[in-house]
Amino acid sequence: MIMDFPLVLLSLTVFSGVVTFINWLLHRGKKKDPDAKLPVIIDYSRSLFPVFLIVLLLRSFLVQPYTVPSGSLLPTVVPGDLILVNQFDYGLRLPVWHKKILKISEPKTGQIALFYWPVNHHFTFVKRVIGVPGDRISYINKVLYINGKKMKQEFVGQSTESRDGITWKVDKYEENLNGVKHGIYMCAKDNKFCPVKGHNFYNLVVPKGKYFMMGDNRDDSDDSRDWGFVSEKAFIGKAMFVWMSWDSKAPWDKKIRWNRIGTSL
Repeated sequence: MIMDFPLVLLSLTVFSGVVTFINWLLHRGKKKDPDAKLPVIIDYSRSLFPVFLIVLLLRSFLVQPYTVPSGSLLPTVVPGDLILVNQFDYGLRLPVWHKKILKISEPKTGQIALFYWPVNHHFTFVKRVIGVPGDRISYINKVLYINGKKMKQEFVGQSTESRDGITWKVDKYEENLNGVKHGIYMCAKDNKFCPVKGHNFYNLVVPKGKYFMMGDNRDDSDDSRDWGFVSEKAFIGKAMFVWMSWDSKAPWDKKIRWNRIGTSL
């Protein structure tokens, strides 16, 4: 069972707020007995309502944290990175219903964004914006072309990636995505274990109100190449920076990746 955290938070806020308000109505104007104990539900509601309300407002309209579960954005984002997402940039939306009430800006090419997975909106994904509405995208021999322009790649060196006890070599490049320079991984040609995504596509036009998303780990990313475009309505916010990074496989004294904290995205 998947917990809908925004719905749970909204429900707790409304419940504690209603209990606090009814208690205030019933006792307004009456002299308070300092020794009288309040029922547990009223006591907790009065104490927690301000906390729930502040968290709800911050998480719904300004920022929210997100823990990166996979390596689809390597080398830019590492599994275990806790990133802070700016929700204000993509417009103010009502919590739970996710209906936009104030338009501010739209996702732009090169930004890393958090969004609801088109296949199942109970899950959230984080990928890089590759194509915006109206763009014509091609992916030929692992090189992106946007509106006929080649996105240049410069070889940086080799690294390794591992999963499920298997390790493989990857080539690291710096890609210039219409002025946004960032690292990407692609499987080394001499590695038989790498989960290569080698299919090309040509002149894919991004529809109105849709976006094409990809991971920086190009051969090991579940993205728009598999499940299609992302609706503008599905976006949650823009990734800002890494505020904490936790390596669950490392020894206890090395679990925090101090060098990752503060990394701008």
